[in-house]
Amino acid sequence: MVAPAALCPQSALRSCSAAAASTSGRPWAAAPLRVAALAGRRTAGKERRWMSAAVQAVAAEPAVSTNGVPARVATVTRQTKETNVKVTINLDGTGKCHSKSQIPFLDHMMDQLASHGLFDVTVEAEGDTWIDDHHTNEDIALALGSALAQALGDRKGIHRFGDFTAPLDEALVHIVLDLSGRPHLSCGLDIPTERIGSYETQLVEHFFQSLVNTSGMTLHIRQLAGKNSHHIVEATFKAFARALRHACETDPRRAGTVASSKGVLTQQ
Repeated sequence: MVAPAALCPQSALRSCSAAAASTSGRPWAAAPLRVAALAGRRTAGKERRWMSAAVQAVAAEPAVSTNGVPARVATVTRQTKETNVKVTINLDGTGKCHSKSQIPFLDHMMDQLASHGLFDVTVEAEGDTWIDDHHTNEDIALALGSALAQALGDRKGIHRFGDFTAPLDEALVHIVLDLSGRPHLSCGLDIPTERIGSYETQLVEHFFQSLVNTSGMTLHIRQLAGKNSHHIVEATFKAFARALRHACETDPRRAGTVASSKGVLTQQ
């Protein structure tokens, strides 16, 4: 279980929300992240910096991928008055997923992300789901995007771009993404029902919007066919996972250089 959420003063919430809004679509530029060194050292200070949420990026224990190369792993904890979320992603994993989000359908989608992206994903979340799933859905995506950005580091040597089209029976969804450091979402889903089980389908687009905001990703989602809501959304997550897998993988011809004429893929 995740530790109880810390309280954030309302005045800090207001001022920090305004600061985040002034970053011109670059919310990670304002997000306070406390990053521990990948070498395994823990930061000595216990200080916390507050914004719209308390967000800590903590490096996981050093891991080794199947080819003997140090794995790209990051853990982010996000605590607010509404939710308490902890997400870990290993970009060089084997497709393992452990998701306890309090949102059953989202757990199912996290399993798709891990399985088809060959990422190891852990999600532990507690939220005000007695109201609805909105805050928990959003904060999981924000933490996942932050963890992705931390695990990618300077993004040297990666393919950067990903493109995949996934079918699921009658549904067909096309995903194109760019790990450019610039957040943008263009979502063309037409989901026919308001809910899949208890999950509000409008939360799908909000999940991806939150994820691109903190990961620094450009993401285009196009639904080419589909009548069944479950099939449409699951095909979306499968295509996203496969496109993201390719974008994150190492391009041997790059020889560790950045896939950009500018020489940088982050706005840090």
